[in-house]
Order: sequence, then structure tokens, then C-alpha cells
Amino acid sequence: MKILIPILFFLFLSNPDIAEVRKLYTDAAKSEANADAFSNKLAIVPDNDDNKVLVAYKGCALTLQSKFSGKLSEKISFMKEGAKLIDAAAAAEPGNIEIRMIRLSVQESVPRIVNYRANKTEDKAMIVKHFKDAGELKDYIRNFINQSKSFTAAEKKALK
Repeated sequence: MKILIPILFFLFLSNPDIAEVRKLYTDAAKSEANADAFSNKLAIVPDNDDNKVLVAYKGCALTLQSKFSGKLSEKISFMKEGAKLIDAAAAAEPGNIEIRMIRLSVQESVPRIVNYRANKTEDKAMIVKHFKDAGELKDYIRNFINQSKSFTAAEKKALK
């Protein structure tokens, strides 16, 4: 029994599986229930976690909470906190194409009034430039590109 408690503690407090997070991310904006599942999966990730991709996804989850929140003060709070986490992850790993994709997805989907769009051009350019080097993430990022409003039809075709 003494051995079982630390194992269970570790399992419950360890970071979520990145493959599962990616799967939840693709459907998170479709409904409040999906956004909640995504947010709940990432709630245990510390804001200063070494895995900056998970930190960026956590920031994305917070921005989605702002979308579904009923109170203006909560919307603003969730959006600010989420943007802060995403930007911190991007600053820590500026060459990480997945983090840039996450930030671009958030920035292209927030209303203009939110004023969180400053990195769209830079993130898009980085994704286009480094797409060929995306390795195992190519299909995942290609799916994002194909549904994205930021990429032209010609860019989408060229990045196949």
C-alpha cells in the first residue's frame, strides 16, 4: 500500500499526454463541453512547466474559457491569462512551430476588439518557412493550415 500511494500520486499529477491534448485541441472550440474537457486536461500543467508546448495549449484553453464565459470580467481575465501563457511559451521557444500554430489559431479567432493579433504575420511566416521541417507534426499542422483563415488557397496548396 505504501508503494501504491506515490505511484497514484505521480499518475494524477503528471502532465497530460501530448497526443491526447492535440486531439482535444482540434475539437475544443466547437462546443463548451469540448472546451471544458480541453481545459480540464490542462489544468494540472504549471504555468512555468518545462514543456512549453503544454503551457501554450493551457493558454489556448484559457482563451477558450473566455469565449464561453458569461461575465465580461471573467472573459477579460481568461483572455489575458491565456495570452500571457501563449506569449511566454513562444518567447521561450521561438523556433517551435507547434507553439506558433497555437498562437496563430488563437489570434485569428479572437474578435478584433480583444486586440490580440500582433503576431499573426510573424507566426504565419514562421510556419510557412519551417513547415517542411515539421517532421511528425506535418499532418497535424497541415490540418490547421487547411482550416485557417490566415493562409491563402495558394499557400495551402503549396504546403501539401
